[in-house]
Amino acid sequence: MKPIFNRGPTLESRLLIVVVLSLGLLISDGLYGVFKPLRSLLTTLVSPVQYIASLPAVFLDASTDRIISQEQLITENEALIQQLVILQADNQRYQSLQAENEQLRKLLDAPIQTNLPKKVAELMAVDNNPYSLQVLINKGSINGVFNTQPVIDDQGVVGQIVDVAQTTSRVLLVSDLSHAIPVRILRNNLRLIANGSGELNLLNIKHVPHSADVAEGDILITSGLGNVFPEGYPVAVISQIKRDEGRPFAMVKATPLARLDRLRYLLLLGQQEMPLAPLSATENRVIKGDLNE
Repeated sequence: MKPIFNRGPTLESRLLIVVVLSLGLLISDGLYGVFKPLRSLLTTLVSPVQYIASLPAVFLDASTDRIISQEQLITENEALIQQLVILQADNQRYQSLQAENEQLRKLLDAPIQTNLPKKVAELMAVDNNPYSLQVLINKGSINGVFNTQPVIDDQGVVGQIVDVAQTTSRVLLVSDLSHAIPVRILRNNLRLIANGSGELNLLNIKHVPHSADVAEGDILITSGLGNVFPEGYPVAVISQIKRDEGRPFAMVKATPLARLDRLRYLLLLGQQEMPLAPLSATENRVIKGDLNE
């Protein structure tokens, strides 16, 4: 009985034939370039397909580059904005430091006695008691601050220390109702007493006779009496004079020269060391007599 299907070459034979053909084609193309024109034609035909196939990758790469560039620009822009803000803040700080430096220079150039110890303090807080005009400064007993110590700014007398803690102190302003300071008129040396009025920028000059040589615009300076404020520091300027013959004294008001509503830096004046006065001949004889007894 004959088989229905004729059996062809075996699988091994087919593999051998394919290998031989392949080797022949490789050798002929390598030695003689038989398929070079065909390969060129096929490459030409396939190149549009390859270009179209590569377009997504090209677009993706271009988009990625643009996104990266945009992100870099955004990051750089944010960094530049931050640097600009920091520089602007530093510029404001430099302007503030420049203003503070000028204020300190004015403060140190105030008309102070050179033989008095000086200490710069900074305002910390303002007392919120409506019946007392006091401020808190950042210097205390560890800094050598003491009670009744005079306090000035770059314009004039501010007040005196009334309470001392370890690291802070309270300053009673010259315009406080309980404060009084001996003064004299710079123009004619007339001695007066400047009393606080309870209002920040107002002093009352009490017990001024109607005949006293006092005029608006006169500068009041410390007289040195009382052994609290050294002599010669500006205190106030007379701003108003009312002479009513029905009153025993004239009503005189003055405006403090110190900027009491804008205090920032203050100058604390130390005590002046007074040299001992030499003893007179009579005092020497008395002392010697006491010693002999």
